[in-house]
Amino acid sequence: MKFDEQLPYILQKKNIAYFDEDVLYIGDRRVYPFEKRFHPCTNVEEIALAIKEMVTQGGGPLQVALTTLRWIAHQEGDSKQVLSHLLYAQKQLTQARPTNTTMARTLQRAIGEIAQWFHCSSVGSTHQGDFVSYVDEIVNHIEKQYDEVYDTLSDLGSSLIKDGSGILTTCFAEHSFILSVIKAQRDGKRCIVYVPETRPYLQGSRLSAPSLEEVGIDVRVITDGMGANIMREGKVNLYMTAADLVTMDGTVVNKVGTLANAISASYYNIPYYPFAMSPDTSKEDASSIILEERDGEELLQCLGRRTTSETMKGYYPSFDVIDNTLVTGIITPKGIVTKENIKNIYT
Repeated sequence: MKFDEQLPYILQKKNIAYFDEDVLYIGDRRVYPFEKRFHPCTNVEEIALAIKEMVTQGGGPLQVALTTLRWIAHQEGDSKQVLSHLLYAQKQLTQARPTNTTMARTLQRAIGEIAQWFHCSSVGSTHQGDFVSYVDEIVNHIEKQYDEVYDTLSDLGSSLIKDGSGILTTCFAEHSFILSVIKAQRDGKRCIVYVPETRPYLQGSRLSAPSLEEVGIDVRVITDGMGANIMREGKVNLYMTAADLVTMDGTVVNKVGTLANAISASYYNIPYYPFAMSPDTSKEDASSIILEERDGEELLQCLGRRTTSETMKGYYPSFDVIDNTLVTGIITPKGIVTKENIKNIYT
């Protein structure tokens, strides 16, 4: 079975982003699962704005960024301006969501490889002067590497799931978490996943829960404040989330709401394991994190309808910083690491 075929609709690459001539289309997660709609973009600024405005989020911006590199190459070939346009795209996309540095680091790596076309004459001759296929080859290789990482992470994640588990998650942990539960179920392990709705965009109830249901997982949607209560009731014995960022001391950053559940999990002796593509070796600890704060107005509505008075003000810090003492282990491509050994493994 091909990798994408194991995944629910919303995580398949073609449904995250694709392009057709002068238009790049982004799967609009703001309207899923009610609609399967694509948001059209005709320039890099529109792509960056779409990312900023949550047309896609979580791991989505990474796939959009890689598709953008392909799109620019297919549009421009190895013109004199293409490298500067790629660098401009890198800057715009990186600034759109500054907290999650995976996209930024991946773009830096990819464009560094693409730049070799212009700095090393042998590269062009090796690829028969076909710049577009050269860029496609680089992006294909990166995508394949990420698929392999998701596969590895989900092997580790599924090993932590026991038969009869009640698993709590937060927001939309995407490939690694969903594949972990799929693999656990294939191994005969029964489980129930509890998904907080994740206000204000409802990524839990609109993205996580339908994706889990689509692949045959028993799932329950709960309110954002219900995690501690279902832990107290004994319904949950494992907490798993994504990690938008992990620093070199094992501090984790993830969607706001993650911290409250991590504190509750610690209190009730429930292990907490976030998934991380890789720690950011440039971030030593929490003091080096850029935390995104979104417009408080976003909290005052839900699915386009206002939920409070017109004069009300909102406050919306988008991410939580989870202290390393609350984290049982971080699931990484190099194994499950802890605050005690993360530096030894990743430096």
